[in-house]
This record gives sequence, structure tokens and C-alpha cells, in this order.
Amino acid sequence: MPLVSIIMPSWNVEPFIEETIHSVQAQTFADWELLIADDCSTDRTPAIIAEIGARDPRVKLIRMPRNGGPALARQASIDQAQGRYLAFLDSDDLWLPGKLERQLAFAREKRAALSYTAFRRIDEANTMSGRLIEVPASLSYNQLLKNTSIATLTALVDREISGSVAMTNEGYDDFCLWLAILKRGHVAYGLNEDLARYRVRGSSVSSRPMRSAKWVWNIYRNVEKLPLIKSAWCFGHWGARAWLKRREF
Repeated sequence: MPLVSIIMPSWNVEPFIEETIHSVQAQTFADWELLIADDCSTDRTPAIIAEIGARDPRVKLIRMPRNGGPALARQASIDQAQGRYLAFLDSDDLWLPGKLERQLAFAREKRAALSYTAFRRIDEANTMSGRLIEVPASLSYNQLLKNTSIATLTALVDREISGSVAMTNEGYDDFCLWLAILKRGHVAYGLNEDLARYRVRGSSVSSRPMRSAKWVWNIYRNVEKLPLIKSAWCFGHWGARAWLKRREF
């Protein structure tokens, strides 16, 4: 199997980063590199990453020269990635041990430029809550415009199929990337298996629904350049799905 490059931004996640890295080290698929771009943390986050990297050379610390947000940090990791596959994981989330192995087999079977999986939510104390967040079998570009199903920690990109991968420096830069890949005519495929843990924290960038809504509207109008009526139509569907997901969380 080709190398998987795991793309991770980090910023002041001292309480969580070691457990997140360990969830990668526990993968049943071992041919990976973990590229962690630290966005000028003021706690021990970079020191913890460096300590683990000294013992496991697959874990690589990238120090950002200035604090620029998750999009630029992800791009710094992508710029150094050697793998055919890019997997995305935030620095406070977790993978279950079989995540990479199962998803790689699924992605190769589907010849998927982009794939994603189901997941469950945990809090800061690792208490699991809510139901399994299931995913649709596939998503086209127009379907994704109205959907919230591709969680960052579940995404896997095959660069040989997807073409170039570059982050857009906007809120929901991950959503921008998924749209950019699918806009080329690709279809994203969903593996409806519980393979990841999404941590909900009060300080996380996606924890404020009004800000999230503003980001999505900005993507419709200023990134994707959608007409006003189509933007409103997509936004209505996106908002309803976002509300249902939060309610079911």
C-alpha cells in the first residue's frame, strides 16, 4: 500500500495532543507519516510533539513562523507530504485503530478521489455522547453544497485521482477543499462505519453555529461564486442538516 500522509494543525492542545498522536500510532496500518504543523502554540504542545517524534520518526513537527490559522497550518503539512494519500485529523480528535486500514481498502475499491466515514462525538473527558453520525453512500459537488457529512477527521484524499490539493484560507477551509475536488467531476464515497471520535470543545473553531453559518454563506458567494438564489437554496438545506446533526449529537 502507498504511504499515507496525515495532515494535522495544532494550537494549544497540550491536554489532548499526546492521546491524538497515540491514536495514530495504534493504527493497524503502519505505513504513514504524521505531519503536525504547530501554529505558534504558547503551551507545551510543540514540546510534546517533538518528544514523541524523537521516539517515532514518523511523527514530524513543523513550526509555523507566525500564527495564521488552521488553513495555513494544513497547507504547510501538505507542502511537505510525501504520500499518495492525504488523511486529515485535528489535534484533539481520535481515530479508532482500524480506521486507516478499513478506509484505504474502501477507497481503493471505489477508486475514490475523496472518501469519508461515520464517527461518534466525545467531550473533553472522553465521554461518548449522542448517536453514531452516519454518512451517505456518495456525494457529488451539488449534493455536498447542501450537506454536512464530510467531517475533517474522517476525510481521505487519493492525490493520484483527485489532482492538486490546496487549502483555501477561509473559515471551513476543509469544506472548500472537498468542494474543489468534487467540482472537477469526482464523487466522494462514504464508508458508514464507526471509525473516529470527534471531540467537542467550547473553544473549538466549529463550536459556534452562527459563525459557522457565516462561513458557509461566504463560501457559497465568494469562493464558489454561486448565484444568490442557488446560494439561498443550498444554505437552507445545509442549515437544516446542521441543525439536525447538532440535535442528534
